[in-house]
Amino acid sequence: MFAFVYNATTRAYSGAIDYKEAPTLANSIRRPDILKMARQHGKVTVEGLAQHFDVTLQTIRRDLNELCDSGELDRVHGGAILPSSTANIRYEDRQGINLAGKQAIASLCAEHIPNDVSLFLNIGTSTEAVARALCDHQNLLVVTNNLNVAAILQHHPSAEVILTGGHLRKTDGGLIGQPAIETIRKFKFDLAVIGCSALDLDGDMLDFDMQEIAVSQAILNQSRKTYLVADHSKFERKAPVKIASLRDIDTFFTDAALTTELSADCKHWNTTIKTI
Repeated sequence: MFAFVYNATTRAYSGAIDYKEAPTLANSIRRPDILKMARQHGKVTVEGLAQHFDVTLQTIRRDLNELCDSGELDRVHGGAILPSSTANIRYEDRQGINLAGKQAIASLCAEHIPNDVSLFLNIGTSTEAVARALCDHQNLLVVTNNLNVAAILQHHPSAEVILTGGHLRKTDGGLIGQPAIETIRKFKFDLAVIGCSALDLDGDMLDFDMQEIAVSQAILNQSRKTYLVADHSKFERKAPVKIASLRDIDTFFTDAALTTELSADCKHWNTTIKTI
C-alpha cells in the first residue's frame, strides 16, 4: 500500500505514501511535511496542500486546525503561516483572519458611536471594519493615521476626514512617526477606536512597531473616551511591545468571553466588555 523512510534530521520522507488509503497514519505523516513547506514558503494554502497530498480540502483544513491548536501554525484566510512574536502577519493575510467576527464586532462598536462627534480611528483591519460600519452616521469628524480608513470614508456624505501625516508604512497604509503624533496632539477627540496586534491574558495590549505604539499612546492621551476592537484571535497571538492596558480603555468590543480573572480585572478597572 505504501513504503517510506522518514529522516528525522531532514524531516523528509523517501518513498511513496498512499494518503487516501491510510488517512489516520497519513495525518501524522503530513504534519511535518506541512511545517516544512510553511518554513520554506512562509505560508501554506488549503488548496495547494490538498493538491500536493491528493486529499480533500476538508482533510487539509482539519490538519491545519490541529497544527494551529498546538501552536505550530497560525491560521489565516485560505491557509496558515508560521507563528511569530516578533513580526506581524502580512496585512493581506490579516484581512482574512476571522472576517465575520471583525465585521460583527465593528457593527456592535458602531452602535455605540453617536452622531456629531470627533473620532479617531487608528491602524488595523478591525478599525477599518468600524469605518465601514459608520456609513449611516451623521456629522462625523474622523481623524486617522490609516490610509485605508480614509479611502473607506472618502465618499461618506457626512464625514469630514483628516489624515495625520507621518511616515507611510507601505505594507498596510499606516502613517507613523513624530509627524503623526504632533497632529494628534493638536486635537482632543470625543472618542478613539483603536486596535492592537495581540492581547495578553493580564489585559496588556501589545503590538510590534515602536513608532506605531507611540502613536497609539498619543491617541489614548488625547481622547475623552476610548474603545478597543479586537477579536478572539488576538488572545492567541504574542507581540513584544506594550501599548497600554485594558484598564486604560473605557469599552472593549470582542467576540469571545474573557477569562474569569481578566473579567474580574476589567470590572475592577471599570472597563466595560461588550461581546457579540
